[in-house]
Amino acid sequence: MKKDKLVTPSYCFILAANFLLYFGFWLLTPVLPFYLLEEFQVSNTTIGVVLSCYTIAALCIRPFSGYLLDTFSRKPLYLFAYFIFTLVFAGYMVAGLLTLFILLRIVHGISFGMVTVGGNTVVIDIMPSSRRGEGLGYYGLSNNIAMSIGPMFGLFLHSAGVSYITIFSYSLASCILGFLAACLVKTSYRPPVKREPISLDRFILLKGIPAGICLLLMSIPYGMTTNYVAMYAKQIGLTAETGFFFTLMAIGMAISRLFSGKLVDKGMVTGVIQAGLYLVCLCYFSLTACGWLVDWNVTFTTVLFFAISLLLGIGFGTMFPAYNTLFVNLAPNNQRGTATSTYLTSWDLGIGIGMLTGGYIAEIASFRISYLFGAALTVISLFYFQFKAGPHFNKNKLR
Repeated sequence: MKKDKLVTPSYCFILAANFLLYFGFWLLTPVLPFYLLEEFQVSNTTIGVVLSCYTIAALCIRPFSGYLLDTFSRKPLYLFAYFIFTLVFAGYMVAGLLTLFILLRIVHGISFGMVTVGGNTVVIDIMPSSRRGEGLGYYGLSNNIAMSIGPMFGLFLHSAGVSYITIFSYSLASCILGFLAACLVKTSYRPPVKREPISLDRFILLKGIPAGICLLLMSIPYGMTTNYVAMYAKQIGLTAETGFFFTLMAIGMAISRLFSGKLVDKGMVTGVIQAGLYLVCLCYFSLTACGWLVDWNVTFTTVLFFAISLLLGIGFGTMFPAYNTLFVNLAPNNQRGTATSTYLTSWDLGIGIGMLTGGYIAEIASFRISYLFGAALTVISLFYFQFKAGPHFNKNKLR
């Protein structure tokens, strides 16, 4: 039986647009804590608050962006959000005051919330439904490739003494190219949808709440990892180039994409998520243990630290396309935007909490204790999915 065609020019352009957007995003992610510390001399708690403004802003816009994308033409909204997201990088170059920087982070978060929901929804529209899990897997892989290059490149520039304005310029250039690629994506015409009176399920996929709770709990330690793992390594005395942590994590995600999407398309949605959850739980307890093991053997701890990053990538990469498909499969076709926004809202809320709690716990204790807290949350997420969210999905799925 001949497979439906997945790879088209529009699919390739949206992969490129997604990669370049996330490259600009990931390039700055591990550098910004150092920027805030060096330029504004703020505490770890303040760093967490400033960084979380971005995610909280994205979180606030997610439900509304899903509603708008389900109601109006998706591509113009996607391009508008992409343009604003790109423009803010130029603003960072002239933000000499912490207050102005925070305001720009909020605008950046709002545009990021809109553009990511838009991109995820548009890519679902232009791919065949029979290959959705595989297609979302490759779409997510473009994020992972950006994640493998961006943080390492950003940290390399920072270590080499390159100015922050130059680093911001690289992110700006990446997103300009991404915007041009996004403009080349062709989508079929969708007439505006006439809606019933406004209700809660227009903004949040109510049937996706149990899975959203699991995803939220899992994304809290992920938020700590992407923003503080370089500072954690420095705090416990690891001298290796921590940019490679993100590279290996992304390689792990890329490896997982080779099989996870295809397993999802075969109907193994909950099984794939559970497998990823088990692996991520093990990784976070091991990452916490690095804080104690380093006093015993630095070389062993360094090897373990980077092995954890690879396995974390496999665990999260296994779950991402499965979770995305889970939310979409709980929603009718005219609520794809709402389903996607609920999926990403859960993720962003957890990352925002992770930024805040990670910085706060590190301030009053240490990053080692922050990761121990995150590891405990992964266990709660695992049990909640196994006994509540997984059975709920199997009972309520539409396809």
